[in-house]
Amino acid sequence: MITVFGSINMDLVATTPRLPKPGETVPGTGFATAAGGKGANQALAARRAGASVRMVGAVGRDEFADPALDLLDKAGTDLSGVARVEGPTGTALILVGGDGENMIAVVPAANGTVGTEQAEKAVSDSAAGDILMLQLEVPPASVKAALLSAKARGVRTVLNTAPLIAETEELARLADIVVANETEFERLVGQEGLAADQREQILLDMHGKTGQTLIVTLGADGVIAAEGGTLHRTKGLKIVPVDTVGAGDTFCGYLAASLDAGLAFGDALRRAAVAGSLACLKPGAQPAIPLAAEVEASL
Repeated sequence: MITVFGSINMDLVATTPRLPKPGETVPGTGFATAAGGKGANQALAARRAGASVRMVGAVGRDEFADPALDLLDKAGTDLSGVARVEGPTGTALILVGGDGENMIAVVPAANGTVGTEQAEKAVSDSAAGDILMLQLEVPPASVKAALLSAKARGVRTVLNTAPLIAETEELARLADIVVANETEFERLVGQEGLAADQREQILLDMHGKTGQTLIVTLGADGVIAAEGGTLHRTKGLKIVPVDTVGAGDTFCGYLAASLDAGLAFGDALRRAAVAGSLACLKPGAQPAIPLAAEVEASL
């Protein structure tokens, strides 16, 4: 069983030939809305990967609330832990350039109301050996409460360090499995512009000191991870990306589901990397998350 404690958004996505520079206006070529939020994205990915998933978070009482939950609901996600609060549902304003790269501004709204009591309740309904997956689009105090409660109950935790906030380093120390992209990892360790061998050595050193499983996603260059005293390397698929929004969340959801299903770590890492690649082939976050059969066919 996987419980996802995190954000639920509606994504407002505009496509442009290229991303604008500061102060610049560029003409758009398209606009769409899609369900999103890092928490909800990861929950849907884990569900499509085959896991039993419960989503814990909050939406508002506005026109975005039901659409934000629609795909999760249709996938059979347990939504009993989603509160409905006064005010708007969280939104993400996304620009996608012609090369698939993106810029995102997130407005927390209802996500900012997710409190420590909700965090502790989410964990209290979990059993030892279950997985709790978290990100950083809800209040950090609530994330900390969930991590501490999970540790006390023997629940395995997966923390995605996005978006990077002031409390990320403190929170990352509390998780069993930490997933960061290249930029987040460099900021966490306080060193920028790391060469590949430097990054790998730092990753192994950190793993040796903390015992945590540490994973760094590198986009087209694949994934590296330190687990069980070993450095793992894997790559996804060679693709021409349409839209990279949600690829990292797809990776996290498939990783958690694969570990929950008992796959060996290296196999889980590869499955998650392939799923993340496939998510780049369609526009949007949740609509682009592949089904398990699509991933298995690409392994």
